[in-house]
Amino acid sequence: QQSKLNSFLWTIKRDPPSYFFGTIHVPYTHVWDFVPENSKKAFQQSHIVYFELDLTDPYTISALTSCQLLPQGKNLQDVLPRDIYRRLKRHLEYVKLMMPSWMTPDQQGKGLYADYLFNAIAGNWERKRPVWVMLMMNSLTEVDIKSRGVPVLDLYLAQEAERLGKQTGAVEKVEEQCHPLNGLNFSQV
Repeated sequence: QQSKLNSFLWTIKRDPPSYFFGTIHVPYTHVWDFVPENSKKAFQQSHIVYFELDLTDPYTISALTSCQLLPQGKNLQDVLPRDIYRRLKRHLEYVKLMMPSWMTPDQQGKGLYADYLFNAIAGNWERKRPVWVMLMMNSLTEVDIKSRGVPVLDLYLAQEAERLGKQTGAVEKVEEQCHPLNGLNFSQV
């Protein structure tokens, strides 16, 4: 079966060969069994691995967090229509109430608490730009909460690359991802 799967792996013919692998931002456990052996082998044999962003770099994480914020002194309440803001606030209250029942025993056994997880995902939501709140809301579902604590495919591969002593890098800067999203107007969001 493995040999018949689409690998999302492109080979750049040179000596030694280079590979280009398309990933998806989902918990790696959701897709790892479907990543064909040729892709896994290319990763294992590589010495240098580049990712979209360096998700192991604290600066990257800090810059991603900062770029999501509204300008100083602005809150989401200032930019959203009143009825949408109220619905959003009520929904977040519902999610916070439901989150303990959404968590798995394994998550709880690892010391992951619902309040901590809610704050890690939705903390400071009133200061975020609408597009980032929309993305945040898409990740506040029972299925996504049950997957928290499992790295997304990109991060898993980056952690594996570091563990295996591979040289790593990134092809994009945070600003290259943030500016297009932050440039969307309200009706686009």
